[in-house]
Amino acid sequence: MKKIILSILTTLFLVLLVAPSIKAQPIEGPPRDGFYDKLYMEQKRPAELAYVREADVLYAKRVWQRIDLREKINQTMYFPTEPTGGRKSLTQVLYDAIREGSITAYDGFDDDFNQPLTPEQVINRLEDERTMTLEDGRDTTYTVAFDPTAVTRIHIKEDWFFDSKRSVLDVRIIGICPLRERFDPETGESIGFEPIFWVYFPEARSVLVNEEVYNRHNDAHRVSYDDMFLRRMFNSYIYKESNVYDRSIEEYFTGLDALLEAKEIKNNVREFEHDLWEY
Repeated sequence: MKKIILSILTTLFLVLLVAPSIKAQPIEGPPRDGFYDKLYMEQKRPAELAYVREADVLYAKRVWQRIDLREKINQTMYFPTEPTGGRKSLTQVLYDAIREGSITAYDGFDDDFNQPLTPEQVINRLEDERTMTLEDGRDTTYTVAFDPTAVTRIHIKEDWFFDSKRSVLDVRIIGICPLRERFDPETGESIGFEPIFWVYFPEARSVLVNEEVYNRHNDAHRVSYDDMFLRRMFNSYIYKESNVYDRSIEEYFTGLDALLEAKEIKNNVREFEHDLWEY
């Protein structure tokens, strides 16, 4: 027993003797916001989608959907209003990628991707020139930079199709278009929404896959904007389907009737798959 106590005391003496000589290791580089290196999102690559042959497409329907960023489920695309914690809003991600030349922007009124825009053209279109009268009576013109928080709606163009080889109803997003609300400079009243640019979604996936989206359930399990679109983690409604007149629902229905028409179009697509099977 005496030997055990003596051994313990000797160990404690050695620890106390050596402890003062241990120096804290200096931290190299800037402070890290967290207790481990977050590398998963930076190293992530877009998931490969199933190959589809034309001969296997038994049915297809092109629709245009509208995502309202004011809805609670869609607010992960709108916030943060300023980049923070490694996260950006969807509009900020697309705008930064276009300025850097990572992805190509197309004219906002051409969803066929026939009119590409240079980064300079996009910046010039999104910046506003305003005139202010100085105290001495002179007028001066100044430029207001683009504000991503002005975008409160997102349009997506997508194809729903039935793949007979896999026996599944699937969807492919073709393009994304942010819209910003415009206001009358004199009255301050809203004069509608303006599409600012279209982005070809297959090209943008290489950028969206490395941008984090807030996960309200688990901070350790992070998802990207690419995951969010592929998993349909948003709410939307159809505002246009392919038709002979190339017109949107708002052109022949308004209010509640337009919402009911959008719901009927969605149900028709789903019922096509349902009617293929026998129960």
